[in-house]
Amino acid sequence: MELPNFIYHHLLSWMIFLPVIGMLVISVLPNAKKEAMKWVASGFTLLPLLLGIALFLNFDRQEAGLQFMEQYSWIPTFNIHYFVGADGLSVTMILLTALLSFLCIFASWNIKEGLKGYLCMFLLLEAGMMGVFCALDFFLFYVFWEVMLLPMYFLIGIWGGPKKEYAAIKFFLYTLFGSVLMLVAMLAFYFYSEPHTFSLVELSKPGTLVVKDLTLFGIALSAAAFKKMLFIFLFIGFAIKVPIFPFHTWLPLAHVEAPTPISVILAGVLLKMGTYGLLRISFPILPQETYWFSYALAIFGLINIVYGALCAMAQITLSEKKGGNDLKKLIAYSSISHMGYVILGMSVFTIEGINGAVFQMFNHGITTAMLFLLVGVIYDRVHHRKIDGFGGLGVQVPIYTGIVSLAFFASLGLPGLSSFISEALVFLGAFKVYPSITVLATLGIILNAAFFLWALQKIFLGPLNQKYINLKDVSARELFTLVPLGILVVFLGIYPMPVLDLMKQTLDQILILIQAA
Repeated sequence: MELPNFIYHHLLSWMIFLPVIGMLVISVLPNAKKEAMKWVASGFTLLPLLLGIALFLNFDRQEAGLQFMEQYSWIPTFNIHYFVGADGLSVTMILLTALLSFLCIFASWNIKEGLKGYLCMFLLLEAGMMGVFCALDFFLFYVFWEVMLLPMYFLIGIWGGPKKEYAAIKFFLYTLFGSVLMLVAMLAFYFYSEPHTFSLVELSKPGTLVVKDLTLFGIALSAAAFKKMLFIFLFIGFAIKVPIFPFHTWLPLAHVEAPTPISVILAGVLLKMGTYGLLRISFPILPQETYWFSYALAIFGLINIVYGALCAMAQITLSEKKGGNDLKKLIAYSSISHMGYVILGMSVFTIEGINGAVFQMFNHGITTAMLFLLVGVIYDRVHHRKIDGFGGLGVQVPIYTGIVSLAFFASLGLPGLSSFISEALVFLGAFKVYPSITVLATLGIILNAAFFLWALQKIFLGPLNQKYINLKDVSARELFTLVPLGILVVFLGIYPMPVLDLMKQTLDQILILIQAA
């Protein structure tokens, strides 16, 4: 795909800042022009998606290094740069962000109150997410990380459900706590690098980061101990976003209270930022500490897989009074379980494991986006999410039933669908290193199948609940948001190489860095 030079040489910057331009355009439109606002927002999310497709087509898959780089001096006194670029790891996440952001604008079509503010916050959120995946300067990364936090707080806190304020504050405080720890690590990297730099490229080079012994709060720390502490600080900061047990408690509440499109972005993109941060920052800059922490990382992955699946199962078995019977909460807990596969694959430092982990990041983004969009479709019609409150819907809404079945089977890892490939690669890689942990982790497959099939039975099979005799099937607009994701789930399940080829060289390079340490 041929692009004009002024776009080609600044491709990532256009993708980051086009949503900001859209936000400014919407902010000057009269409040009465609601339809115009929606179409402007859809246009300014479509453009980054088209540029993302161009990035995918023009990306050199044989090159392990960074491409489409731009670097400009920003705050020269402190060697801070506007430095962006893309490799196989970031391109997959950029594409996922662009696709889900575009589809979520159409999923937001029913937003009535405060539409201008909602769309402005959404576009600012997309800019922040794009910036995180493109930034190669730690200071710039941190700025985009924090920029993303603010609109998400308002999108949950203003347009969410009955407990929206509590959910938004809990999300904000958890993430802010992680950001503070990340800030400490960032400052340490800057002051212990020679010369002082925030460049993630320079910091990942051997010999750039020279940590020395120091005294902290009256406690003498060796250089090795201090580096391990920095790794743990970064791990907690990123673990909150994944989320990894026990830092997960903000997630189910945020999902339940957030409006449907924001739940999609939260599960489809924001959770991936935690694992992306580990792969982009922690692994290359602190490879020895990464290897030291690998067994603990595998244990955390196992806990996420089993604990998340059991909590999802509880939504089927427990009553509403005991915190169960909520379809959206079931999917939220299943996200915790599925991100456990990502953590397990990252912990083993094998080609199969790390490729499976990043592919699972992409697949989870697609399948979970479908699931949350589907919950939004039924909630818009019946105004509840009680699993026991449906029954027999399969005969009344057959198209909806078919799409839900596809999403459920994709999420539980049915062969022929995309999640099966990524989970199989994770298990192939993990069994070589931690066979006992891997065998226990396969319990997640059984539990996932159990709660998804049980939910499918309760909602769609059996006699039709007469309250829904006039329930309407999915609309054309809803199909527009769901069909592209369904096509990807099937296509990548049959032929995953477009994504695997895209990231292979980059992930091989990360493994070489860790193994060399």
